[in-house]
Amino acid sequence: MSNTSEKAMLGDPAPLGLSAFAITTFLLSFANAGLLPASTVAVVMPLAFTYGGITQLITGAFEMRKGNTFGFTAFTSYGAFWIFYAMLVFLKFAGIINPPASAVGMALILWGVFSLYMWIPTLNMNLTLTMTFFFLWLTFFSLGGGDLAGNSSLTQVGGYLGFLTAGFAAYTSFAIVTNSVMGSNTLPLGPRVIKRT
Repeated sequence: MSNTSEKAMLGDPAPLGLSAFAITTFLLSFANAGLLPASTVAVVMPLAFTYGGITQLITGAFEMRKGNTFGFTAFTSYGAFWIFYAMLVFLKFAGIINPPASAVGMALILWGVFSLYMWIPTLNMNLTLTMTFFFLWLTFFSLGGGDLAGNSSLTQVGGYLGFLTAGFAAYTSFAIVTNSVMGSNTLPLGPRVIKRT
């Protein structure tokens, strides 16, 4: 079987990775926005490690197999982020480490920078993915700024931005799955912001 034929037989891994990202982000955003108690992270962390982390790593591996550089980079990176975050919280709760808020804030800012440059190529993809990454880098910068400045209001803003991020990711996942079953134009993903060939 040729490599092209093999790729054609593979399902699209993107909606799996997007749903893993969306559900984990939704749950953590409830805590960040102050709508659920801070202890909610005890539920978020196992989800972050398994669905947000491992599932996105698997998705990234399949995106690499398909030759999708963007998908490989995005899903593998955010899968690693969720595992990093789950380990950070676990080690802190276990009393093994006591990371300064400034260091956590800077880590989130760096993830914001990564998300910002990953947002740029989405401008030539589809609108819902563009909006997912747009709100994602805003979320990271807001949460990182909240930790750096010790400003809980910025953290709350980051929580609400996280809802928007997760909402667009969930819709994109839903649309791709639905279109694969019911026809490619059933649910719109929106036009490319920048149309380049």
